[in-house]
Amino acid sequence: MRFLVDECPPLRLAKALRANGHDATHISERGLNGAPDAEVMVAAADDSRILLSADTDFGELLAGSGRIAPSLVLLRGFGGRPDLRIKVILDNLAQLEEHLAAGAIVVISDTRIRVRKLPIEV
Repeated sequence: MRFLVDECPPLRLAKALRANGHDATHISERGLNGAPDAEVMVAAADDSRILLSADTDFGELLAGSGRIAPSLVLLRGFGGRPDLRIKVILDNLAQLEEHLAAGAIVVISDTRIRVRKLPIEV
């Protein structure tokens, strides 16, 4: 899968995704640090990448847009345990691939995973 990792998650998440066979880039590697959320979302969609972030604003932007891309993986919780966060993401990507390919917001926390198909009817 192809990912654009937002600035909230560390660069090492993108590196872990690459080490596990995914095409992943961190926004710091693309010169997008500090870019407005809408610009980051467009960059992910234009490059056919799944956006991976801890910023809930992306979910609101997608919900209000009526779009089905980019898919979003929203990271919640984990109590400052980045190694656990990376493990949970990697352990669950295969089961989420179909949803992400079709257009979805996936919320991953340390206790559960929720999937919401895009577009979201408001």
